[in-house]
Amino acid sequence: MQFEFASAARIIFGDGSANQLPQLAQEKGRHALLVTDSFQPEAVARLIDTLPSAGLRLTRFPVSGEPTVELIDEAKAAAIAAGCDLVISIGGGSVIDTGKASAALILNDGETLDYLEVIGAGRKLAAAPLPFIALPTTAGTGAEVTKNAVLGSKKHRVKVSLRDNRMLADIALVDPQLTHSVPPAVSASTGMDALTQVLEPFVSHLANPLTDGMCTEGLRRAGRSLRRVYAEPDNAAARSDMALTSLLGGLALANAKLGAVHGFAGVLGGMYDAPHGAICAALLPPVIEANIRALKAREPENPALKRYQYAAQFLLFDRSATDRDAMDWISETGRIFDIPGLRAYGLREDDFDEIVEKSSVSSSMKGNPIALTTNELKAILEAAL
Repeated sequence: MQFEFASAARIIFGDGSANQLPQLAQEKGRHALLVTDSFQPEAVARLIDTLPSAGLRLTRFPVSGEPTVELIDEAKAAAIAAGCDLVISIGGGSVIDTGKASAALILNDGETLDYLEVIGAGRKLAAAPLPFIALPTTAGTGAEVTKNAVLGSKKHRVKVSLRDNRMLADIALVDPQLTHSVPPAVSASTGMDALTQVLEPFVSHLANPLTDGMCTEGLRRAGRSLRRVYAEPDNAAARSDMALTSLLGGLALANAKLGAVHGFAGVLGGMYDAPHGAICAALLPPVIEANIRALKAREPENPALKRYQYAAQFLLFDRSATDRDAMDWISETGRIFDIPGLRAYGLREDDFDEIVEKSSVSSSMKGNPIALTTNELKAILEAAL
């Protein structure tokens, strides 16, 4: 057995841990590019107000919407003009990916597109990224501990990754209290993403003993708290569970990849205005079903078949649970969250060929436990409508 595991240089988790930010930032730089959501909850605003008292200069860069190639070029230019020597992201996955990509490219020549896989030149980073500190305010992407930033290209109608092992954060500061102000709809969407990201690496053909432990723990916590955090937004225990599920999913996917859900999601997110978690919610049950059918037909000895059963048992706290029980629970959760099918976001059968073509070459698709045929991939999209 051989495997490699990479993560942020330092992970700090727990309620109130965000209060350590001023001291931690002071140790990394003097002038920070501060990337935030356009709207800042009170807890985040108070945290930001403590940074100047630690002697830190700030160049603020608010982000609305998901990061694009053009946005990263803009952030890089702002940081260079201000002389920033540190990047701090406080926000959701889009904010963290914006900061992560900016930190990677500020000291590297050229444009963002030069360094992107699939649609760009795929250049490697010559210079190491600036120090980067990530504080998530949602519980979904786990971006604070991944080595890639997902960026959209309007021109190419797709999302792709900027990727380098050195893009891992210097400090991932995960404080569940920062997620308490997230509204139920966002908790639902990001929570479905978090669930997907502890399931897909668990059944990935690249799974290893370290990621297995993280995924099983994440599945248990999502099973007991995903619905609860939606119904009880101020439930501190549920918020902590989902923040940890997100963190564990990020650690797992960074080392064992994802699967067909995220293989599709990057493409669909670039083509339609749909929340990433809503895409995951619609795709997850049909992907599970398609994978199990394909595995039984073509690779009946593949360990992923048993892993789907184990995942259901962890998720539902029931040793007799089956993969069908898990699919039904996930589908029912989507209905409780009022997450629609993908037709509501504009997905059409006429687009299936383009989506399948683009998805088939995505990095995430390469983690799927079995290679799916074109017809199987189209059937997944049909079921997700």
